[in-house]
Amino acid sequence: MRIFEFIFSNKDYLEDFTTRSTYHSNAIEGSTLTYAETYAILYNDNSFKIEGKEPREIYEAINHKKALELVFKNLQNNEEFDERFIKKLNETINRDIKDTEGYRTVQVFIQGSEHIPPEPEKVPNLMMYYIYNYNHDEQDIFAKIAKYHIDFERIHPFEDGNGRTGRLLINYELIKNNLPPVVIAKEDRVKYFEFLKDNETNGLAQWLKELSIREEERMKKFGYK
Repeated sequence: MRIFEFIFSNKDYLEDFTTRSTYHSNAIEGSTLTYAETYAILYNDNSFKIEGKEPREIYEAINHKKALELVFKNLQNNEEFDERFIKKLNETINRDIKDTEGYRTVQVFIQGSEHIPPEPEKVPNLMMYYIYNYNHDEQDIFAKIAKYHIDFERIHPFEDGNGRTGRLLINYELIKNNLPPVVIAKEDRVKYFEFLKDNETNGLAQWLKELSIREEERMKKFGYK
């Protein structure tokens, strides 16, 4: 069975992956929601009370799930990987938090990184080339994903939500190539950021491959063969 078919046909795994993906991706960016709180928000578990959390964190959880659904829809419909898709993904991530459309129009900086992203006026051309090269690159799939994830984060094309958008794109490409998706855990935040900071494509590629293999083992517990 293809990875995409399994994810959609197995409700338990879909909920498990969506919750883990949402929880960890948002936690990497500073969300204080617990795993249980994230699940309650995503799947309307009214038996669990959520108190003392910022509205932004709740929107972040809801938006990440919707953005992941957009990834699945793109794969299901075999739509093109293009700028429209990436912009829509980021708009979904930022909905009701920072309602922005399209690429950033301001200079941004990455906390904890010496790298300064390019000036906003350079972003449209950089992303045009990014998409073209991405769609014409036939190198090893994990090397490709690692290279373009680092490139995306260094361009930092949006005002906010670049990390979450970029990590969704990793799983878009993996599932598209019939490979298990990955969940980068908040506990691995420092390791992950070191790969980005050092522009370490080979290290990131190997790590993503290991995470994908680990996810396949988890999928087997849900009945994947």
